[in-house]
Amino acid sequence: MGWAALLLALAAGASVAGVCYGIALCRSEAKLPPDLALALEVGATRTTAVGSAVDRLGMRYAPLVLRLMGEKRVAKVRRRIDRAGNPGGLTVDRYAARRAVYGMLGFGGALVMLAKGQLPAALLLVAFGLFWIEVGIWAAVRERRDAIERTLPDFLDVLAVVVSAGLGFRQALDRVAEHYEGPWADELRITLRQLDMGVSRRQAFDGLRKRNDSEQVAQFVTALQQGEELGTPIVDTLIEIATDMRRTDAQRARRRAARAVPKATMVITTFMVPGTMILLIAGFFLGSGMDFGSFTGR
Repeated sequence: MGWAALLLALAAGASVAGVCYGIALCRSEAKLPPDLALALEVGATRTTAVGSAVDRLGMRYAPLVLRLMGEKRVAKVRRRIDRAGNPGGLTVDRYAARRAVYGMLGFGGALVMLAKGQLPAALLLVAFGLFWIEVGIWAAVRERRDAIERTLPDFLDVLAVVVSAGLGFRQALDRVAEHYEGPWADELRITLRQLDMGVSRRQAFDGLRKRNDSEQVAQFVTALQQGEELGTPIVDTLIEIATDMRRTDAQRARRRAARAVPKATMVITTFMVPGTMILLIAGFFLGSGMDFGSFTGR
């Protein structure tokens, strides 16, 4: 009991000191490094008010978090953020700032819960501090990948029609991209901007493949580069890629449906059948007018 009280007192003291230090930092006039100040403003119109407040609280600790992560980990996080499409204006520095804030909240709350003897709640708070921002990035990557894979086959069909009308591939890509919105259109505009800056087509499309965690995008880039090397007409290549993607989508849908059947069967046999039997039996006894007093002796 004495140790629990001591831990609770230490946690409370640390919390009060942290709040006082945070207020002092907010009132101080210390300037952030230029790169961090810029990162704080990048995407400010895209993030929420809560996200912006968290960024401002944790940006001072971002350099420390980045040093603890190491160069390889930072590079890996940067690739994942690119694949997520920088959701809410997220950058590597903003990622580090949020890791710092969520970590302090999670571990601070975990100490308080341990002092109260609530181990499950402490574990949940630790998981929140470690993985909350990771969950958001993972969800954004998946949502972006699904949106791109829904758009890509139709885009390739339209692009093949425009190319067959006589436009060059570069001009056709620019023309078709103007009529699309969403993550795939954003990726195309980045690629086109790189081509305008003098980057070779192979390097630009290699970058497109690296920025997207999608098998269909990788298939599109690979087929496009192989067709360029072999001299295959670009229209035939685009039509073939779109056909293969639709075939792959159909196979994936059939696999999802096949996996859904056992799950639905399990739900029916576990919940619906017993519930239906209970209703039928209860309705039978209630409708029969049977005297249950003879069973209870009343």
